[in-house]
Amino acid sequence: MDRYVGLDAHAKTCTLAVLSRSGKRLRSMVVETNGRALVEAVKGIAGDIHLCLEEGTQSAWLHEILSPHTRELVVSVPEKRRGPKDDLRDAWSRAEDIRVGRVQTRVYKAPKHLAGLRSAACAYRLATRDVVRTKNRLKAVFRSRGIRSNSGVYEAASRDRWLNQLPSGSRELADWLGQELDDLVPLRDKAEEWLRKEAKSHPIIRKLRTGPGMGPIRTAQLVAIVGTPHRFRTRRQFWSYSGLAVVTRSSSDWVQSRDGNWVRGRTYQTRGLTRQRQPVLKAIFKGAATSVIEQLPQDPLTSTTSGCWPQGSSPTWPSSRWRGRWPRPCWRCGSTRRCTTRRSIWS
Repeated sequence: MDRYVGLDAHAKTCTLAVLSRSGKRLRSMVVETNGRALVEAVKGIAGDIHLCLEEGTQSAWLHEILSPHTRELVVSVPEKRRGPKDDLRDAWSRAEDIRVGRVQTRVYKAPKHLAGLRSAACAYRLATRDVVRTKNRLKAVFRSRGIRSNSGVYEAASRDRWLNQLPSGSRELADWLGQELDDLVPLRDKAEEWLRKEAKSHPIIRKLRTGPGMGPIRTAQLVAIVGTPHRFRTRRQFWSYSGLAVVTRSSSDWVQSRDGNWVRGRTYQTRGLTRQRQPVLKAIFKGAATSVIEQLPQDPLTSTTSGCWPQGSSPTWPSSRWRGRWPRPCWRCGSTRRCTTRRSIWS
C-alpha cells in the first residue's frame, strides 16, 4: 500500500498532504517545524511512504531526519506555475508530482557525507564574496568623486593618503568601508585555513590536485560540491551540471498571423553554454583554464583552451553566420587564422 506525501516546509510550520495510489486525497495536516513532531507525523501514515519536498534552506535537515522512515524521499525543484498559491496547494502538488513521476529536477542530498568539508567550503565562499563586495564598494566611493585609486586603498597603512583626497562626507564612508574590509580579510584567511585543514583528510583531493590549474582551494571546493561522481550517469551530465555543455536556443519558431493562426516564422538559432548550471563549478573550471593559459604556457592543455575565433562565434561551436567562410578576423586579436579550439571549455 503506497502513500504519496507532499511536504511544504516553513520556519514555524510544515504542511503535509497524503495521496493514495489512485490519486485520491486522503488527508492533510499542519505540523510544527520540529524534528520529533515531523517524524511522528510521517510514522503515523500507514503504508510505504513516497515523500516529496521542495528544495530550500531546511531540505537537507528534513532529508536527514525523514529518509529513514520513508521508502523514497525526493527533493525537487518544481516548475513555476501561475495561479493561486498557498501551503496546502503546494503540498498537494508535490504529492502529485511524485505519484505520477512528474519530478523533472531532483536535488542530490547527502547531509552527513563530507559535512565538515562542505561547511568549510561554504564559509570560504561567503567570506571571499563579502571581501570582494566590500572592495568594490570602497573603490566606488573614490570613483564617484573622479579619483582613480589603486590597490593601496585596501591596505590600512596606505589608505589615509587616499582618504585625504575625499571631501568630509565621502571620507567618512570610505573610512567605514575600510574598517569593514580590515575585519573581513582576517576572517577570509581563517576560512581558507579551515578549508585547507579539512581538505587534508580526503585522499581524493590530493589526486585531483595533479590536474593542471587545480590547486588546493579549487579541488576542495570541487569535492565539497560534487560529493560523489556516482551522482552522474556519464561525464556529459557532469559537464552540463557544471555549465559547460553546448545547447542550441531558438526564437520565433511560431508566430501568430493577423487572422489569429499560428504559422512558422523566421527562426533565429544561437549556440552557447547551458544556463542551468552550478555557478561555483563553472568558475572553478574556468579559473583552472585561465591559470593554465597564463602560468603554464608549455602545458599540452594550453593548446586546447586557448586560440582565436571569428567575431560572432564561440570557441566551442562557430556561429552559422561564419561557418564555411574562413578566414574571418578574430574579435580579440585581429588574427585571420582558423580557430582550432573545437572542444574548448571557455564560455
